[in-house]
Amino acid sequence: MIHHSFLLRLSTLALIVAQLLLSHTAQAKREIREPEAATGFNQKKAVSAKQYMVVAANPYASQAGLSMLEKGGSAVDAAIAAQLVLSLVEPQSSGLGGGTFMLHWHKETQQLTSYDGRETAPQAATSELFLNENGKPLRWSDAVVGGKSVGVPGLLAALNKAHDQFGVLPWKVLFQPAIELAENGFVVSPRLEKLLGMNFNPGIHLLPEIKNYFSPNGIGIKAGDTLKNPKLAKALRSISDEGVDVFYQGWIAKKIVEKVQNAAISPGLLSLDDMKKYQAIERASVCGPYHQYKVCGMAPPSSGGISVIQILAQLQSFELSQYPPNSLHAVHLLTQSSRLAFADRNKYIADSDFVSVPVKGLLAADYIAKRADLIDEKRDMGHAIAGSPENSLVLANDNAIERPSTTHLVVIDKQGNAISMTSSIENGFGSALMVQGFILNNQLTDFSLAPKRNGKWVANRVEPLKRPRSSMAPMMVFNEDNSLRLIVGAPGGSRIINYVAQTIIGVLDWQLNVQQAINLPKVTNRNHATTLELDTDIVKLKPALESRGHQVKVRALNSGLHAIEVTKDGLVGGADPRREGVVLGR
Repeated sequence: MIHHSFLLRLSTLALIVAQLLLSHTAQAKREIREPEAATGFNQKKAVSAKQYMVVAANPYASQAGLSMLEKGGSAVDAAIAAQLVLSLVEPQSSGLGGGTFMLHWHKETQQLTSYDGRETAPQAATSELFLNENGKPLRWSDAVVGGKSVGVPGLLAALNKAHDQFGVLPWKVLFQPAIELAENGFVVSPRLEKLLGMNFNPGIHLLPEIKNYFSPNGIGIKAGDTLKNPKLAKALRSISDEGVDVFYQGWIAKKIVEKVQNAAISPGLLSLDDMKKYQAIERASVCGPYHQYKVCGMAPPSSGGISVIQILAQLQSFELSQYPPNSLHAVHLLTQSSRLAFADRNKYIADSDFVSVPVKGLLAADYIAKRADLIDEKRDMGHAIAGSPENSLVLANDNAIERPSTTHLVVIDKQGNAISMTSSIENGFGSALMVQGFILNNQLTDFSLAPKRNGKWVANRVEPLKRPRSSMAPMMVFNEDNSLRLIVGAPGGSRIINYVAQTIIGVLDWQLNVQQAINLPKVTNRNHATTLELDTDIVKLKPALESRGHQVKVRALNSGLHAIEVTKDGLVGGADPRREGVVLGR
């Protein structure tokens, strides 16, 4: 086992990764040899293990999760420890100030549980929250920074709820890796330095607390620097000792509300009563067939589960297994099915506690067949129109913007219990409001900024206590005998849906191991242009796709997928080469 004290002596994140990878050999893991796609990033190799495994977006987080599994902890224990460390070392993506969707599989009871830790709008919020004095929607860039965009953070409530049901180790133990790193310091990663240098969140330079944290003494932090966060350490220690009530009702809650209501930019409406009343919700998962498998994901307010299942189900009759991975025809079919799913998503999916979402209708076999019939195998269909599933309402299409700063982690413990968990603060560095060493979300901008379009209500409009729609798509795939086959998910804003669907197809149809499927050059279509991943072989398809009528764009697609597959020989884990995550197991 690699201890935190040893990790802290390493001078760069590259050395940390190297040391962790060396530990794989010491633990008798074997690499799986695989062909490498010609891509513009360094490939990673699949890692196998026999007993347990964790994959997270930063080596420190993977190590924290592994340490819990080595202590005999459950998948939930490992996920909590890893997520708390991510709050520190990957603050731009997730943390205490954000929310989560989490799937948990309990092998012995064959029980699939999903936890909705999505943020909620304040009780004082109205559908006009993001309209200007002329009744027009604010520009997204004007809405994101400051207090107005902050919803009640749901992450800790969801983690606590899951731990109450499936935790094995004491709550306090799970906080020790994050507390130790926050107090003693962690090595800044190249990715964190790069994202800070991109300046895509203006609040980092406008709001004093976050500015001082990332630019101490006026000098921006660099990769290899050691960064300490004593304020976060104090908050974590308080939560570990007193439980989540101190976050939702105690001194931390008061600091959050004060920061939001008195924000120097765009003060918000969040109240202590909003914090106190927050509840994580246990929801029924959504599931659908794909060939001989059952694919399951999160129900609304996530659109990820429904949309991924729709994409796959609409493609069943085309038998993608007969085409090579990422071949022209396969890519064409994938984009067309995605167009149809996004058309439905943008019209119908929102918080089902506030809007009647036709979940059964959207996944009904006859409806899926009708939608699949719309796919032209030789020609791009252009902008798809939402269908009319059973029990659907007359609603307007959404114009919400969802930014790609999120994280995903997966865990399988020694008993075969599993976690697939996606967490987010929405935009990179969230609202840029920092409280006690963590960043508050801007998730309310995941609502449609305009409550009505063409005189019709938008399902995903702001309402008091409502949860904004998300594309986060933690997924699990099961075999015919209901045994676990695959757990997967990704960050990436609304492109998450495409990333996850393509990876599942890679494993189930193209018989790739999970790392090969993750390595595949990415393609997305959100019912607009077909986007191909920059500097990869898939760009060669651009002329042929354009000849089929596609509008094609080429850009970086920084997917961040993490996954574990269960095989007859054990566990196989994959981490996206586009980011800095690692697979650890035994």
